[in-house]
Amino acid sequence: MSEHHHKETFVTKYIFSTDHKMISKQFLVTGMFMGIIGVFMSMLFRMQIAWPEKSFSIIEAFLGHHQTDGIMNPDMYLALVTIHGTIMVFFVLTAGLSGTFSNLLIPLQIGARDMASGFLNMVSYWLFFLSSIIMVISLFVEAGPASAGWTIYPPLSALPQAIPGSGAGMTLWLVSMAIFIASSLIGSLNYIVTVLNLRTKGMKMTRLPLTMWAFFITAIIGVVSFPVLLSAALLLIFDRSFGTSFYLSDIFISGEVLHYQGGSPVLFEHLFWFLGHPEVYIVLLPALGLTSEIISTHSRKPIFGYRAMIGSIMAIAFLSTIVWGHHMFISGMNPFLGSVFTFTTVLIAIPSAVKAFNYITTLWKGNLQLNPAMLFSIGLVSTFVTGGLTGLVLGDSALDINVHDTYFVVAHFHLVMGVSAIFGMFAGVYHWFPKMYGKMMNKTMGYWHFWISIICAYGVFWPMHFIGLAGLPRRYYTNTNFPMFDDLADVNVVITIFALVGGLGQIIFLANFFISIYRGKNATQNPWNSNTIEWTTPVEHIHGNWHGKIPEVHRWPYDYSKRVDPKDDDSDYLGGKDFIPQVVPLYDGEEPS
Repeated sequence: MSEHHHKETFVTKYIFSTDHKMISKQFLVTGMFMGIIGVFMSMLFRMQIAWPEKSFSIIEAFLGHHQTDGIMNPDMYLALVTIHGTIMVFFVLTAGLSGTFSNLLIPLQIGARDMASGFLNMVSYWLFFLSSIIMVISLFVEAGPASAGWTIYPPLSALPQAIPGSGAGMTLWLVSMAIFIASSLIGSLNYIVTVLNLRTKGMKMTRLPLTMWAFFITAIIGVVSFPVLLSAALLLIFDRSFGTSFYLSDIFISGEVLHYQGGSPVLFEHLFWFLGHPEVYIVLLPALGLTSEIISTHSRKPIFGYRAMIGSIMAIAFLSTIVWGHHMFISGMNPFLGSVFTFTTVLIAIPSAVKAFNYITTLWKGNLQLNPAMLFSIGLVSTFVTGGLTGLVLGDSALDINVHDTYFVVAHFHLVMGVSAIFGMFAGVYHWFPKMYGKMMNKTMGYWHFWISIICAYGVFWPMHFIGLAGLPRRYYTNTNFPMFDDLADVNVVITIFALVGGLGQIIFLANFFISIYRGKNATQNPWNSNTIEWTTPVEHIHGNWHGKIPEVHRWPYDYSKRVDPKDDDSDYLGGKDFIPQVVPLYDGEEPS
């Protein structure tokens, strides 16, 4: 396949592109734009919760009539929390990880010219872009955006007259998510087919980098679980618009009895969390896959327990589909069923621990290259462990009841899912930026970005565990009506200061990213001395990835610092290098890894 097979115009190259490398950039930049919106929202509502009686001109400037004299009203507070959660979980983390790095790396690391279907790949991005636009438009409807929480539990989400955010804003939320799910399903099917059918010669499944295993299994989870959320959303649309009662029964509003019978909001909880908990791993597994590659490369060591890591990914994928009930321990579920979900939830800690210990063992006594990508990867391991430990509390039905819907829950899932996944995304951007743009990002700015991010992440979410244990409920726009929480007000101020500093600190990353695209140092073909085959492609982007024939793979991707001398007489087989790319044939007498 020649890279000169057709002449590209600006539109076909940069807008309606079918090249996986360009589509990955489109996902990344769109996800970054949505991330700016999501983080800015969190800064606004953190200001409200820290200083509930204080007037802020910035709130008045951005929220207009949704505030009174610079003080946020309760409806808008809940709306900001709702859209912040939706944007960060679906439009930033899912798109920024699976959308960006699955598109960039799957063809490059398996030795393919492109995705199985370039056209469907393009459709997947534009559906994602359309869903992003609709979600942003929902912010500007007259009654306000959706405000039933990012989990959109009925009846608030099912009755347009329930609260202001239950009207047009909620309808747009549902339309946006339906389109987003279509995008994710098309993308996931494309990733699965590409990995199974388009691997280059010699690229057996047991020679795939762990990034590919992570993206492959993540796509399978998406195909299994996203249709369930689509079903939940469609039934919710029927309840809202066509008078059905899937989720509604015996509803009273302002003394009026509504004619809904036979439904149950708990049904929605089951359908939502059947996707909601696998979604944690749809976000986390790609980040862990990127981290596996980065830690091995920058430790100059083979990844510890390659097959155990694959097994843990598979175990996490399976167990993630049978633990959703731990989100519903206070819904009135049968205690025996609660004990079953407790068992499966605690069980998923085992493969998660396998990954954590294998990362630590890979780092142990390695020749660590502490560049920004490596620091963010180590930061991911740190937040994954600390956030995961609190998951043992929430996974136990007896303990969860005491902290359910408190800031303890907010702290847990932000550390284990939000911060860990975002750190994985940052690590991936710093590591593969040379492959995306042919430039190097500024290392000094990367160091500043990392230290501000990790200090502020722990500054925000570590204290939240303690105010959660003290009983402080989440999603309250002010706690001034509850004297028992007065002693926690100063803690909330500290949390908010860290949140504001951390949010503003991301400007360093944005500046580094966009400046480096145009003014960064030119990258060499293999700047990290890595083994995987994407670094055998030319620096300049060509359609088809490789000039001429695709290289053949002869070994696994983690031959770092390997002694290959069969005679053990210190003769130098590696020419002074500490890595052996996958495309290098086995030496005489060498045992395959």
